[in-house]
Amino acid sequence: MTQPRQLVIEADGGSRGNPGPAGYGAVVIDPVTGETLAEAAEYIGVATNNVAEYKGLIAGLKAAKALLPDASADGTLRVRVRMDSKLVVEQMSGRWKIKHPDMKPLAAEAARILPASVVTYEWIPREQNKHADRLANEAMDAGKRGRQWEPSSSTAALDTPRPSTTAVLPPVSGPPGDAAAGAAKARAAMSARPGAGTGTAPAAVTAAVTAAPQVGWAAAPDLGAPATFVLLRHGETALTPEKRFSGSGGSDPELSATGRDQAERIARSLAARGTIEEIVSSPLRRCRETAAAVAARLGLEVRIEDGLRETDFGAWEGLTFAEVRERYGPDLDAWLSSAKAAPTGGGESFAEVTRRVAATRDRLTTRYAGRTVLLVTHVTPIKTLVRLALGAPPEAMFRMELSAASVSAVAYYSDGNVSLRLLNDTSHLR
Repeated sequence: MTQPRQLVIEADGGSRGNPGPAGYGAVVIDPVTGETLAEAAEYIGVATNNVAEYKGLIAGLKAAKALLPDASADGTLRVRVRMDSKLVVEQMSGRWKIKHPDMKPLAAEAARILPASVVTYEWIPREQNKHADRLANEAMDAGKRGRQWEPSSSTAALDTPRPSTTAVLPPVSGPPGDAAAGAAKARAAMSARPGAGTGTAPAAVTAAVTAAPQVGWAAAPDLGAPATFVLLRHGETALTPEKRFSGSGGSDPELSATGRDQAERIARSLAARGTIEEIVSSPLRRCRETAAAVAARLGLEVRIEDGLRETDFGAWEGLTFAEVRERYGPDLDAWLSSAKAAPTGGGESFAEVTRRVAATRDRLTTRYAGRTVLLVTHVTPIKTLVRLALGAPPEAMFRMELSAASVSAVAYYSDGNVSLRLLNDTSHLR
């Protein structure tokens, strides 16, 4: 007799206004290993919470069916749906009547995807549904920017803790991205520390780090060329010299005349070094313009990565620090004292940005293993990558200077260790 194939679906939906801008998220999980098998999310425009919840359920059921179509057809599939919507769980379980006209067609659509005999429903508290909740919020955030959610920008899987390593490194000379700098042979690695925050090793190498940690200053094996990120902050905009908050939720300013000159200078400098192999940029205009100047000089294409965008500063966008202090003093104090506090008006906290940037880092280190990549991005993502590389606490962000058009560099080795090679270099601007 064929053994049943089992899947778990966690789904969620939300509306900012109820009704208001809405989105859903769903994740399909292997119940034995806990592995994420599929994710789905979508911004659905103006809708209610309940409509968004049902949309999330439908997406999850469709994803599960697509993963195991044969088991769906022969009846050997078993699916357990977990949601924090009491209404959807009770209605789909047949214990509550479906009275609202908007819910009836959605419930009917969900019921047609898989036979009722193979699906069970379970209510869970909101705190146990974080993965799907984050996907739904990512979809709504994307909708706010006039876009749809993309899997490449998701940070939802970061709810699963992974081991962390922190490297203690000797000084390294040479230009950013110089694979011959010798750090692979000289560095020493500390033991892996499971669950030690967000400074995690890429998923592909976690097992190797845990199995054979390097301890102390003993010679490490030559692990070959690292994935090296040359971190370039964009050139100046009109807001930069006035020190105004300029994130991903504001006016998306272009480079100023000074910023365009800075972009040309760094392009010449990087061309002379000859180490850049790929260029990846934040989607914001100031970064795309800076990246385009370098790409034209190097003859490379620019790949856009949404995870490299600047923090959304909410109601603070376009204001100076003094203006924010005057208008939103208590909120500013909270933001300065806690990585979990968000700017006024629904901006991103540093904790949210860290999750996004760490997920982007892990994707890019896997994609560009052994290569030198120019990441054209912003103050917060660069400082976040640096502090994670050093294993520094969130408050270290306020102790770093990062000038417009400055260059920093971080190398990521195949055993998960990290080497900070350069920080805030502006020699090309002199």
